[in-house]
Amino acid sequence: MLTLKYITENSEEVIVRLKKKNFDGATIIAQVVERDVLRKSTQTQLDNTSSEMNKLSKEIGLLFKQGKHAEASTAKERTAELKESVKVFDEKLSAIEQKLNELLVLIPNLPHASVPEGKHAEDNLVERSGGVMPTLPADAVPHWDLAKKYDLIDFELGVKISGAGFPVYKGKGARLQRALINFFLDSAREAGYLEIQPPYVVNAASGYGTGQLPDKEGQMYHCTIDDLYLIPTAEVPVTNIYRDVILDEKELPIKNTAYSACFRREAGSYGKDVRGLNRLHQFDKVEIVQIQHPDKSYESLNEMVNYVQTLVEKLELPWRILRLCGGDMGFTSAMTFDFEVYSAAQQRWLEVSSVSNFESYQANRLKCRFKGSDKKTQLCHTLNGSALALPRIVAALLENNQTPEGIRVPKALIPYMGMEIID
Repeated sequence: MLTLKYITENSEEVIVRLKKKNFDGATIIAQVVERDVLRKSTQTQLDNTSSEMNKLSKEIGLLFKQGKHAEASTAKERTAELKESVKVFDEKLSAIEQKLNELLVLIPNLPHASVPEGKHAEDNLVERSGGVMPTLPADAVPHWDLAKKYDLIDFELGVKISGAGFPVYKGKGARLQRALINFFLDSAREAGYLEIQPPYVVNAASGYGTGQLPDKEGQMYHCTIDDLYLIPTAEVPVTNIYRDVILDEKELPIKNTAYSACFRREAGSYGKDVRGLNRLHQFDKVEIVQIQHPDKSYESLNEMVNYVQTLVEKLELPWRILRLCGGDMGFTSAMTFDFEVYSAAQQRWLEVSSVSNFESYQANRLKCRFKGSDKKTQLCHTLNGSALALPRIVAALLENNQTPEGIRVPKALIPYMGMEIID
């Protein structure tokens, strides 16, 4: 979340910048400023009352020694009154701070100055694109038909076992999943990321730390008895490794990667956009996370975008990178780039990755900090990206590489698949 200090010192700027995210912040920012004034005055009252009480407490013993029993008794009575006042002010301050925090978590992150104006996905800007559009045979079919033809994925069986959005991968389909996961993890390790194997459930504090709670509570599977949440992405447990941690500046940047299954209750709209692998409740993904110095986070963002580009290039898929407009960005992001690959049989672009810089927004919630050579403690910047999410990558790979002999395996995956053709 945004720091209270930044909001109160730059309230007009915050309101203006939030408009780029189509967020009208005037009312809530005014409430924050008003309550911060009340917080400060209450803190002053608490401090003054505590100071007077402590001063009188020290004087009581001296008054008794001096034989001034009446004055000492009066001082004791006054101290008791002050003690009650301290309790009242302390409770009032706690209530104000709780309400302030409730307001702060409702305010989105500020978009970076280079984020384009816009309200919808149609307003996103294409940064660059590459790859060769495939020429498909006349009888080309979408991936859900290919999955059935080659017995790779059983969508109906997934419905039987769990429900819609939980496909069962079989045989060479399961092998393709494993090949992609290993390829992505090996690539991340070669790029300097330390592999993490995280838990697939997190507590509420972890969900709060990365911004899934309270903003996206309805999108997460909640294990109510244990009050645990199934992760929507490995970003959540991996970033929370650094919750309540003070790092040494020399440790930055920290670069982690993790494979996980991902679980999302809200799988999107209905119709052709959700058919097959287009939108799922459970899917596999490899994530990359960086904890970085504030002065270098946008350098890291560019590095991460370039890295993800190498993955889609090695998979020989047509791709494009979008700079998201303010209205299409996530709640916690300061800047986001989306990667899309072209699905030839569906004749549409499919999102396969988001790479984002959250600046200090997550770090403030996490209390993820670092100490520099000047011994001062600062908030880190956090970044993450999908590298990559598997479902739509698999969809595009199956569709774009279909031939009369079978489905061609990209060269980069052959060592992992152990075959050149899926037939």
